[in-house]
Amino acid sequence: MHHRVTMITWLASLLAGCTLAFTAPENLTGRTSLPNDTTEIPTPIVENAPELLPGAIGPDLFAPGINPLTGLAVSDPAVLQRRPLVVKVSNAPPLVRPQAGIGEADLVYEHYAEGGLTRFSAIYYGQAPERVGSIRSARLIDYELVPMYQGMLAFSGASIGVEDKLNTSDFADRLFKGVLFGLPYYWRDESIEVPHNMFTNTDALWQLATEQGINQPPNLHGMVFHPDPPTGSVGAVNMIDLRYRATRVRWEYDAASGLYRRFADGEGHFDANTLQQITAANVVVIYADHTFTDIVESEFQGNVSYSIEIKLWFEGNAILFRDGQRYDARWIRPTRYDLMALRTNDGQFLYLKPGNTWFQVIRLPEQQTPEEEWLRVE
Repeated sequence: MHHRVTMITWLASLLAGCTLAFTAPENLTGRTSLPNDTTEIPTPIVENAPELLPGAIGPDLFAPGINPLTGLAVSDPAVLQRRPLVVKVSNAPPLVRPQAGIGEADLVYEHYAEGGLTRFSAIYYGQAPERVGSIRSARLIDYELVPMYQGMLAFSGASIGVEDKLNTSDFADRLFKGVLFGLPYYWRDESIEVPHNMFTNTDALWQLATEQGINQPPNLHGMVFHPDPPTGSVGAVNMIDLRYRATRVRWEYDAASGLYRRFADGEGHFDANTLQQITAANVVVIYADHTFTDIVESEFQGNVSYSIEIKLWFEGNAILFRDGQRYDARWIRPTRYDLMALRTNDGQFLYLKPGNTWFQVIRLPEQQTPEEEWLRVE
């Protein structure tokens, strides 16, 4: 039985005695959603806040030069004075693989786009690859991720409905729409067919943001790391087999490196820049409510694909895989500007391994089609 983490516990660990304002996602579908105004949250009375283990990194205090998205030291502490960059990277059709720079992201969210296919929101902060892509259009999930990481968004474009949301958001000045830029910010590789051939240079975008006065350092807190595996493991897991409706992901644990190696549709998944297989220190499965909206993403031969609202706010079930172990968990995001964080089912901190994390966002079990969607582990 999963025990729900109380809002008091969430806010105690993330707010630490302050009062915050948040703007919740708008109701796009007619279903009950969060209010779309700014609401003051009173400081909670804290009785049972989670306790940190000795040697923990985060969730609120990070030593100078420690990346709060990975728990690792960066080579140059000055890079942490820039905003994170959320980059929209294609994952379909298979010709876009191997993608460039995806292995250098601090965090990656893989999520449904449409037609059962997936797309990536890759978050860069500690590293700055000069070639990332291919770059594709934004989705509604990016309306959540950009404020979550106080970041900027690099994308090729968006459907009318999604672009309206982005252009009227409180981060509208931090959008870098690829079709509006040329070199050195975006370019097309003529050896790859359109529209799968747009790429970006993250360092160039950060320089442009600095020139525009929008590259202020963020205040990131919420993620917590520990070099030692937590207690409470459900058991050892060496292989994660995750099926989306139109693509299949496999992660295999490599005990020698302590990392998970990624496979896509039965083949090793590589980074085109380094020619190295993509690895992750942490693989986190996020269960989230998926609801179709009235925003049209594409239409072909009479078949209409609608944009999906993925509910990444408040809390939900999660599974953490690290060090070859499985941990059943809860993900939490109390306010629009809090990072995605993990807790145990009794409300304690669940520690990520220092390093990069891949978030595999999937539908709730009751929304899935078992013949087409599954999570299997060995």
